[in-house]
Amino acid sequence: MNADVFTIKNLDLHYGTLQALKDININIEKNKVTALIGPSGCGKSTFLRCLNRMNDLIDVCKINGDVLFHENDVYDRNYDVISLRTKVGMVFQKPNPFPMTVYDNIAYGPRCQGVKNKDKLDKIVENSLKKSAIWEEVKDRLKDSAIGLSGGQQQRLCIARAIAMEPEVILMDEPTSALDPIATLKIEQLITDLKKNYTIIIVTHSMQQAARISDNTAFFLTGELIEYDKTDVIFSNPKHTKTEDYITGRFG
Repeated sequence: MNADVFTIKNLDLHYGTLQALKDININIEKNKVTALIGPSGCGKSTFLRCLNRMNDLIDVCKINGDVLFHENDVYDRNYDVISLRTKVGMVFQKPNPFPMTVYDNIAYGPRCQGVKNKDKLDKIVENSLKKSAIWEEVKDRLKDSAIGLSGGQQQRLCIARAIAMEPEVILMDEPTSALDPIATLKIEQLITDLKKNYTIIIVTHSMQQAARISDNTAFFLTGELIEYDKTDVIFSNPKHTKTEDYITGRFG
């Protein structure tokens, strides 16, 4: 039985007077891919950002309930947010490489954490790029600007940049929405490989993608978690009519 990495209990989130999440209860399993699906504006990305406290950056955001990472409440006033964001990495919708070399993109985080030894940095860069299935494409371009890479390569570079910090969890917010089908397939294959070593939580608008790559699927609607189960159950035998209606295209 896999241990749970995150346990979320009675989570409510308000942006000012607007309630964006309502009483969310969910456990995230270790070394599994969990997909968050639902129509636009249903709370998927808001929920994802709760897990590494990215919502802290929004002044009017207020959170109640428990977000436990290995049974420790990440919203406890004494919890180290930098440590949390190191252990829970994030990959965004649009690839966002830093305007620096491929090498420096990967080495940036470890350097910020005090790694100065060049041999060690070289090893971190190579291992991270290999784990992200992009080493062969960029090993002769390490001194080139990352901005010159294709969109799909940039997104895999951003995944490598997250991996360089040795996280346990990788959050992905629609990581393939800006990519073509071939680049999307590469990212999907990469996600399947990465779950051997990482727990992955992915927001996706593509139900086909959720069905292809995830072990568990959570269906959100208007800020509520309607249903959460094994992906094959959600797509073949959902318990809730709202889930079935969304999956069969009757709304959304």
